[in-house]
Amino acid sequence: MDKTKILIVDDESRMRKLVRDFLERAGYYVLEAGDGLEAMEIFYENKGIDLLILDIMMPKMDGWQVCREVRQNSKVPIIMLTARSDERDELQGFELGVDEYISKPFSPKILVARVEAVLRRSRLADLGESVDAGGIVIDKAAHMVKIDGETIDLSFKEFELLSYFVENQGIALSREKILNNVWNYDYFGDARTIDTHVKKLRSKLGEKGNYIKTIWGMGYKFEVI
Repeated sequence: MDKTKILIVDDESRMRKLVRDFLERAGYYVLEAGDGLEAMEIFYENKGIDLLILDIMMPKMDGWQVCREVRQNSKVPIIMLTARSDERDELQGFELGVDEYISKPFSPKILVARVEAVLRRSRLADLGESVDAGGIVIDKAAHMVKIDGETIDLSFKEFELLSYFVENQGIALSREKILNNVWNYDYFGDARTIDTHVKKLRSKLGEKGNYIKTIWGMGYKFEVI
């Protein structure tokens, strides 16, 4: 599986390095640009970019201009990263089609969790309204799951957990990563809540609950047998 490709655009080299180090540690392939013009050159040269992290205040071409141009040609997810925390900036960003907005200073771990959440939403949207994983049919629009044509009753979190597993088939997922993406990055509960939900989910899935495999000492992996 090819690594997810992320383009960081910021005129502060130390900021780019900080973000790059954390993203690469999380398994992403990272490209850098020091201003908007360079960012657009890299964006057009690399058609496989999966996400942009954009600073607003930059020389030559600011983040708003980059966002407008990208949105004319692409629906690639965009996270705006800025020292300005003005509500008007946030509203403008969302109007331009920004997916997430993070103000400096920020926790790099929180940024990585936001990146993962944005990418997950984007990938699920790309999969369409219905996903079939080994006979488990997930209808995202109806928030419904069927096995062999029979609807199974899942709680909201069980549905989110199953969707996350299916979207990441074959990937070993740590409990921390699952917490960040399903329970959101600001959840401070006990990781054992995941084990409880997985146990209930397996039970409701019946024989297909065996698709959710335990990775001892780490977390879980969804794999169709």
